Amino acid sequence: MIDPFGRAITYVRISVTDRCDFRCVYCMAENMTFVPKAELLSLEELDRLAGVFVELGVERIRLTGGEPLVRRNLMWLVEQLGRHVIEGRLHELTLTTNGSQLDRFAADLFRFGVRRVNVSLDTLDAAKFEAITRWGKFGKVMAGIEAARAAGLAIKINCVALKGVNEDEFDRMIAWCGEQGFDLTLIETMPMGAIDGDRTEQYLPLSLVRARLERSWTLEDIDYRTGGPARYVRVKETGGRLGFITPLTHNFCESCNRVRVTCTGTMYMCLGQEDKADLRAALRASEGNELVRQAILDGIARKPKGHDFVIDRRHNRPAVRRHMSVTGG
Repeated sequence: MIDPFGRAITYVRISVTDRCDFRCVYCMAENMTFVPKAELLSLEELDRLAGVFVELGVERIRLTGGEPLVRRNLMWLVEQLGRHVIEGRLHELTLTTNGSQLDRFAADLFRFGVRRVNVSLDTLDAAKFEAITRWGKFGKVMAGIEAARAAGLAIKINCVALKGVNEDEFDRMIAWCGEQGFDLTLIETMPMGAIDGDRTEQYLPLSLVRARLERSWTLEDIDYRTGGPARYVRVKETGGRLGFITPLTHNFCESCNRVRVTCTGTMYMCLGQEDKADLRAALRASEGNELVRQAILDGIARKPKGHDFVIDRRHNRPAVRRHMSVTGG
C-alpha cells in the first residue's frame, strides 16, 4: 500500500476498545461517555480485518485502546493474530497497555506470539501516579511490569511529558529504565479531545527536555526504529535507548508508515486529521473481503501529507474532537 506521497503503509494500530480502567488527566475527562458495546467490531471481525491488512502488505500490528486488556476474551484475538507471526506473514504483533492487567495476561501474550509491549507510565512516584491516572494503582502496574519481564516480553516505557507534573523525574526514569533493561520513550502531549484541564498548562516541548537531559547524560543519535514515530538515542551512561515522540516540535509526518483503526471499524489515515474510512460497513456488507480491501485502499489514497497539531494560547482547543482512546494509542 503506497499513499499519495510515496510512503509505504506497513503498520496498523487497531483499537479493540475505547474503554479504560484509568482516567489519565491528559487523555480523558473523568466522566467519559464510551461507545455503546453494540457498535464495537466483534473479535471475529477484528481478526478478519487484520487478515486483510496482512494480505495488503502490513508487517506490524499493534493492539491498542483505551486499555486493550479490559476487552473480554481478547486473548482469543491475540492467538489468532499470533498465527500470522508464527507462519511468517506478519513481522510483529505488539500491544500498548497501562500495565494494570499485565499480571493476568503477560504469560498468554508471550505464548501467543507477542514479544514486546509498550507500558504507559508517566511517573515513579506512587502518589503522583494516582493523581495523573485518577483511578490507577501504582503497585498493580509495577507487578504487571514484573510479570511481563518474567514472561519474556521486552518492555518499552512510554512517558508523556507534562509541564509542572513530571518534568523533574526524567533523570530518575532514565536511570531506572537503564537498570531494568527497558527502553524509554518521552512523548509530547497531543491536542486530542476535550479534557478537564488546559493543555497549554500541560504542554512541555521535548526540544527543551532534551537540552536539559544533555546536562546530565550523553545522548548519542542511533539509527534504530521500531516502526513507530519515535526518534531514538542511546544513553551512554546506561547503555539504554531513549526515544522522543515530538508531534509538535518536530513532526514525523514525512516518514509516516501507519494508519489507525478504531474499535468501531473506522480507519483514520492520520491521527491529527478528521478524514476517515468506514471499514465496518464494508465488513458487514459481504462475507468476502473484496469490499473491505477496496475500502482500505480508497482510504490510503486519501492519506494526507501531515497533521494539524498545534498547542498555544490561540489554539486552546483540541485539534481533533475525538479522544486518543477512541482512535487508539
